[in-house]
Amino acid sequence: MKDRTSIYADFSLLIVAIIWGSGFVVTKNSLNHITPYYLLAFRFMISFLLMGLVFFKRLKNAKLKDWKAGLLIGIFLFGGFATQTVGLNYTTAGKQAFITASNVVMVPFIYWGISKKKPDIYEVIAVFLCFTGIGILSFENNLRFGYGEFLTFICAIFFAFHIATIGYFSKEHDPVVLSVIQILVAGVFSTIFALLLEPKIGNVSNQTLFSILYLAVFSTLIAFLVQNIAQKYTSSTHAAIILSMESVFGGIMSLIFLKEPFTIRFLIGCLSILVSILTTETKWSFLKKKVREKDNAGKINGV
Repeated sequence: MKDRTSIYADFSLLIVAIIWGSGFVVTKNSLNHITPYYLLAFRFMISFLLMGLVFFKRLKNAKLKDWKAGLLIGIFLFGGFATQTVGLNYTTAGKQAFITASNVVMVPFIYWGISKKKPDIYEVIAVFLCFTGIGILSFENNLRFGYGEFLTFICAIFFAFHIATIGYFSKEHDPVVLSVIQILVAGVFSTIFALLLEPKIGNVSNQTLFSILYLAVFSTLIAFLVQNIAQKYTSSTHAAIILSMESVFGGIMSLIFLKEPFTIRFLIGCLSILVSILTTETKWSFLKKKVREKDNAGKINGV
């Protein structure tokens, strides 16, 4: 029964990775009809209202320290989505999916600064592979680092801080309350930036409204809730590997639905980043396990 529950949890996380991967395509299409900060404002505020209704009692009992932690996490969340969404205007969804995923490699080094826990050799190797992949994906023929890729790289740093601070604060705070507060903070900042930096929004088409609702309900509300619940019934390694598949699904969907070009350079860059993610999260423990099992089997058979 425990194994079956773990399988269901892993499958649920795979669905989350697919939803987040599709978010790159939906966002890219939405930016043809609505400006970045208004898109984020609608996305986060709708999601907050829905989450606020579901978890009203928990939010009502939130303490000042919860709001302070949620504020800091929310600032990193906003920074990540702001640079990501604006950057998507200047790069492809496929490239952005893989560069964004590089935040997984950065987290151990940021957490090192917080907890003094030094990264191991696997994480150092992963960083080298990751930045090699980003370079292959991002540098243009004249060796210029594109503006869209630069913003996406900054976005990955924000998301790395976002993940690290969640790991730090979730030990003493209700993770659901932190989720609701951070989404509210991201929504408020998005609204402020939209009003200050972008022209007044006109009529919203049905297609744009559908995209906003999809991002608010599926990519934010449902994905966050499923992730929080599923991770109770599976290992953190399983969760990290499966959720990192977001970049793979994002890349595949951008090729299918957005007709983005597929090149050898794109493939090599994506594979380099994907291998770096697997290296830092698994340390290739599953390969070591197979070697140990083979050695044990040899000893049993007298080899």
